[in-house]
Order: sequence, then structure tokens, then C-alpha cells
Amino acid sequence: MFEILLVSRVLLLTVLLAGIIVIGTSTPAWAAQLDARINPNNDSSPFKMNYQKTVFIEYPNGGKVFDDLRGKEWTIAGTAGLTNPGVQELMDKLNNGIQADGSQARISDLNVTYDFHLKARNINTSIDYKVILEGTLTDYVITKDTQRTLVDLGWRGLSADGEIIIDDVEINIPITLLRDQEPEVYAILAGTNAEDILNKNLINADFILEQPLTNWHFLFDPTGINVDAGTFGLDEEIAGFVVSSWTMGESSIREGRQVERVFEAEVVSDETYIVRSVQSSDQGNLYTIGFGALDLLDDVEIAGVTPTPPEGYATTSTGDFPIFIVYGMAGVAAIAGIAFFFVSSRSLKNQQVGQQGIDPSNLVGYQTSASSGGYQTNRGEAQLRDDSDYQQTRSVYEETSQQSPPPPQTASPSAEEAACGCAASAEMGSECDCEMQGSCLCDGTCRCDANICKEQVRSMS
Repeated sequence: MFEILLVSRVLLLTVLLAGIIVIGTSTPAWAAQLDARINPNNDSSPFKMNYQKTVFIEYPNGGKVFDDLRGKEWTIAGTAGLTNPGVQELMDKLNNGIQADGSQARISDLNVTYDFHLKARNINTSIDYKVILEGTLTDYVITKDTQRTLVDLGWRGLSADGEIIIDDVEINIPITLLRDQEPEVYAILAGTNAEDILNKNLINADFILEQPLTNWHFLFDPTGINVDAGTFGLDEEIAGFVVSSWTMGESSIREGRQVERVFEAEVVSDETYIVRSVQSSDQGNLYTIGFGALDLLDDVEIAGVTPTPPEGYATTSTGDFPIFIVYGMAGVAAIAGIAFFFVSSRSLKNQQVGQQGIDPSNLVGYQTSASSGGYQTNRGEAQLRDDSDYQQTRSVYEETSQQSPPPPQTASPSAEEAACGCAASAEMGSECDCEMQGSCLCDGTCRCDANICKEQVRSMS
């Protein structure tokens, strides 16, 4: 009982760990993806945010929506800088959100790229929404001295509410695209649960802020960043510094299982339509020059950055997580191996040992080949010396042959019948076979069974 329980626990741990690894290595298109490289030695650093969402309108039974969208495919795309009033409005909303989160950082420059694509099919229509923000972050350094620099990291939840119109295109509320481009379809969806789903803001990164940085995967490069200097806009003079990185978005023990966010609504009109909004889990990649140690300041997450890691610091991840995974997987493999050999040993002990089936000492061989001219093959068969084990080895086909009635046999003529068949041949000193000799003479007392003799007897009677 103990062995079965041990094997069950090993299998459960193995499946759980494999599931985490498989889920953690899958990378779908992210809903909100942050990529920022912070240089605490500069007053500004670049950042990039990518927002994506897909909306499906399904019409399995056809209907007016299908008729309105049949065969349609179009794309609306564009790019705008800070001179655009819509971009200025968006930057103001982002900065207001950062301030509301308690951060002192600010966005000083912003560029917006948007791309919306609609494609109609026979059973559904998909609308892909994509907005990319690229800009410059400033005022993220809280304080700096010769030992350490405090960097503000509470600005990363870049979200905006309400409509954002750039070049007469609304880029934040998904349903407004249908309102402006497909008014007939919008009229069917307006006032339903589908409208509530499509009113959710596209520019939303709240989850990136809500996931504490202590749950993010932490790594640092202790060999210097001379290879990656160009990504920070720096030259090779910074060689010798370390680079810290925090990443999120993978399913793990720290972050939990990351799943896509799906919202679905049913619309009943002339037909029943299904509207589904799909967003994958968010992802964040945050880098800073120097070794970053996380802390809190007035409930805002910050990093104390030093040029080099503390003396004796050797781990390359938050806490001891990688070491736990490496040794944990090795331990699980060792336990699984022990359990496998244990179960195999038990199985071998339960198997029968020794000769199975017919004992070769009870077999005897005999030759079955025949010679042909000067050539003879060495062919033979084996049979049981006795029939003691016949019931164990007999063929199932023998039962059928034994149960079926034997074929009728024709009685062969006796020696007397053969002898009296031909009187003339008897005088010559040889017995005549009535079946083989067609000209033999038979008398009336002949009782031979051969047909030719019977005919002779009848003719003489």
C-alpha cells in the first residue's frame, strides 16, 4: 500500500511540473506587452507598449449580420506623433494614470501606431485590434548618491479610459470601429451584452501593475553589457556594469497559471449571434543598468540600483527559484527511477520461473522426408512420447474433427470374392482382380463386388 501511494505521488508531481513547464513555454500574442530599458544614469529612457485584442462575430445560422459582412475585408492603419492632438490627449491620460498609481515618473514623448483589420468568413467575422505606443520616460530617478540610485517602477500600468481619436479614427473602444465602419452591424449589437464586452478599453495594462515585481522572474548579467550597450543608447564605456531584468507572463509557481481572457455574449435578433472577445495574458520585460534590489516606498515599488551586485551574491533569479526547480526536477526523476525499478522488481518476482509449456524431454523426433533418386532431404517432426500432456497441447481444431461424424467407408472385397471372380485365371495359378482385369471370365457363383464381375454374373445367370 505504501509503495502504491509513493508511486501515485511521484506521478502527480511529475505531471504537475511538466504542465507548468509546457504552459510556461507557450507564447501566444499578448494583450498588453511592456518592454522598457531604464538607465538610472540618464534623465530619460525609451519604452514600448503593445496592445492587442481579437473580436469574433459568429453567425452559424446566417442572418442579417452575415448578409451585411459577406465577403468584406478591410484594414485601417496609421501612425501619429506628439504633434497630433489625439496623441497629446492620450499622453495626458497616461500621465494622469501614472500619477494616480503613486508614481512620480512621466511620459515626455509619445508615438502611436494603430492597425485594425476586419475579415469576413462563411461562419464568422474576425476583427484584429493592435495599438503600439513608443515613447520616452522621464523623472523615474527618485534619489541618487555615490552608493545607490532609487528608481521608480510604479509607472508600468499604462492605461487610458474613454475614446482616443487620432486622425478621425477611434483607437481605444473596439465597438466604435463597428459604429463608424459597419453601422448596420452596430445597430444589431447596440444595447446588448455584446456592447458591454466591446466597450472594454483596448489600452489597458492594469494587470502588469497588479502583478508585484517580487513575482516577476529576476535575472542579472554580471559580465557587463558591452554587447547590449546599443539597446540602451550607450557606448562600450559602460562595460563592467551589470544588467538586471524582470520578466512576467509565464505560468509558474510565482505568478500562477496565466490564461487568456475570453468574454462572450449571445445576441438574439433575426438570428442568434455569438460575440466573443479574446485577449491573451499580459507580458512585461523590464531592464535596468546595474543590480536592482526591490523595495517599497509609500506603497510604490522601487528598485535600489547599484553598479555591481552585493559581495557573495550568486543567484540569478528571485529567491532560490531556479535552484529549487533544478534540484526539484532531479529529485523527482530520482524518485521516479526508484519507483520504476521497484515496480519492475515486483513484476519479475510474480512471473513464473523455469520451463513453460511442453517439456522437451517428452518429445521424440522422426523423419518425414523421402528420397527422390539420389537426393533426400533431412526433414522431420516432433511428437510426444506419450499422451500424458495431450489435453494441454492439443489443437482446438482437433475438437471439431473429433465431433464431426467419420465419412462412410466402402467394404473391400474379401479374398474369397476376389478369388472366385475369374475361374479362367484361377486355373493359371494367379488370382484375378475383377476391378483391374476387364476380360476375366466369371461363373455364376461369383460374389465379387467389382462392377465388371457383377455384369458378367448377370449375363451368365
